[in-house]
Amino acid sequence: MPELPEVETIRRDLTTRIVGRTVVEAWVSPDAARLVQGEAAELFCRRLAGLTIEELGRRGKYLLLRLDGGLTWIVHLRMTGGLIHALDGCSDDRFLRARFRLDDGSELCYVDLRKLGMMWLVGDESEVVGKLGPEPLGEAFGPQELRRALAKRSAPVKAVLMDQRAIAGIGNIYADEVLFEARIHPRKAARRLSRVAAERLHWAVRKVLVEALGDRGSSFRDYVDAEGEQGMHQLRVKVFRRSGEPCYVCGTPIKRIKVGGRSTHYCPKCQR
Repeated sequence: MPELPEVETIRRDLTTRIVGRTVVEAWVSPDAARLVQGEAAELFCRRLAGLTIEELGRRGKYLLLRLDGGLTWIVHLRMTGGLIHALDGCSDDRFLRARFRLDDGSELCYVDLRKLGMMWLVGDESEVVGKLGPEPLGEAFGPQELRRALAKRSAPVKAVLMDQRAIAGIGNIYADEVLFEARIHPRKAARRLSRVAAERLHWAVRKVLVEALGDRGSSFRDYVDAEGEQGMHQLRVKVFRRSGEPCYVCGTPIKRIKVGGRSTHYCPKCQR
């Protein structure tokens, strides 16, 4: 968390609010020592001040704020980060880790409970996102591309779905949901999936992510959009965090196991 649907929701929200705005002043909290990557926080803030936001992009779970002068401000929210646009300035939040005042008086407020998020200011985006796999909702990501990625791996299919070098943007929530939709056991070796199963998985990836985008993401705990509002997709999940509850399809209790060190939820009957 946040995963592709959440980061894309924030990107869309901020595009209408901050494109064309100039960063007047930047501040990073002294207790967020790991937030800025590649340089001291003080230098990061000085370099950012005076730059104009020309475009917002996204690669996987990374938000890309493209600035004038050829620089890109990259934000990775990690587990508990949030980037909120506040018209009247940031509120007095004890988890506020950074503040960016814009030329219209509004502010971008970066909040993060666990202080795991990261920011970069780079001239070459590939320094940070160059090794990411294809975008699962992009035109270049077809069933054949997914089959090729799976065929190379003996790891469990869930682990491959979550590997950002294989596919960009899918994390624990949507990997569980995708595998349920595709009726594939999360521990099945990726390279052992049949052509039909791989095509079903490709369909499930797109279905689940598009539905989550339509619900503006999932807010199980910390995620909020650029206005500080929760998403709604947590109300529609089929297996994630539903261990012990009946499957919506067959009634079998949802089971929780560990795959690659991550809690994994699935239906033992539907996903044999």
